[in-house]
Amino acid sequence: MATAPRPRTSTRRPEELGRLLTAWLDTRLPGARVTGVRVPASNGMSSETLLFDIEHPDTPLRACALRLAADPAAYTVFPTYDMPRQHRVMRLVAAHTDLPVPRVQWLEEDAGPLGAPFFVMARAEGRVPPDVMPYTYEGNWLHSATDAERAGLQEASVSLLARLHDQFPPAEARFLLPEGEGTPLRRHVQAQRAYYAWVVAGLAASPLIERAFARLEELWPDDEGEAVLNWGDARIGNVVYDGFTPVAVLDWEMAAYVPREVDLGWTVYLHRFFQDLTVGFGQPGLPDFLRREDLERRYAELTGHTPRHMEFHTLYAALRHGVVMLRIAYRQAHFGEVEVPADPDGLIMHRAALDAMVRGTYW
Repeated sequence: MATAPRPRTSTRRPEELGRLLTAWLDTRLPGARVTGVRVPASNGMSSETLLFDIEHPDTPLRACALRLAADPAAYTVFPTYDMPRQHRVMRLVAAHTDLPVPRVQWLEEDAGPLGAPFFVMARAEGRVPPDVMPYTYEGNWLHSATDAERAGLQEASVSLLARLHDQFPPAEARFLLPEGEGTPLRRHVQAQRAYYAWVVAGLAASPLIERAFARLEELWPDDEGEAVLNWGDARIGNVVYDGFTPVAVLDWEMAAYVPREVDLGWTVYLHRFFQDLTVGFGQPGLPDFLRREDLERRYAELTGHTPRHMEFHTLYAALRHGVVMLRIAYRQAHFGEVEVPADPDGLIMHRAALDAMVRGTYW
């Protein structure tokens, strides 16, 4: 992990995007000047982020961030990038909850100006727990914090989920239901199966992921629970913190209308992913941080809803993450960064954990 090449996140050049952005902005805010164009260190491999400033006496925003759909020619992580959907979710969350969601401003659905649809929002200042190297590794601000400071961040972060699920009117999120038949959870899983089929089309399938889908069916909840708006990519790496207080909740592209536990399972597992990697490389990590039992207990205290069927939901999170990791690995192979092993399960970084969850021995 310490020496593996970081997957490329973009095939675009920030300076060229800045030039195109200036030309586009002139059609929305004549005379505006774009300055300070840069790519954040934490830029993802799905939709891309560009940071910039606007100089204009009448601008509604000055410090800005742009979310740009992935370059369709760059072996994208996901098959589609619905920027209007993400823009709509963020507006609705801002209208119906007290979560610190960045103010979204302009939406451009035409791919012409920058090569793909995008939207512009206010930029939040602060710090984000790093993914590379992960915050569970020594040498970053969160790992170096005191136990009390991390406990405060954990409390504030689980509160984000509790407030989102409680405050947002469920009916307003029904537009997020995937096509198909069955309950919201059933449709969500069906959509993940379709995504997996897209990932492995023409390539080697993953026996482990297919066993995980089969195990999901064995663990399927007898009572799925009500569907609510889920953040989707619910993890602390998608939050900007001022000190240890959340000031911006980011990355709503995976928002969904499913039971609460889908979000909670994702939060639990994504931390375990980093913790397991860290332990595997000889460091203790943060064993007392974001523990499953603590998150479930505090969520229940905040909402009155006791999380149920969490073995199902943490397995589902690890399975979904496995499909994404498989696509990213095949993307790396496409760019010549890695070689595909004979066993495609070797491309799944958390193979051992996912296998243990399938066998029921992880927790």
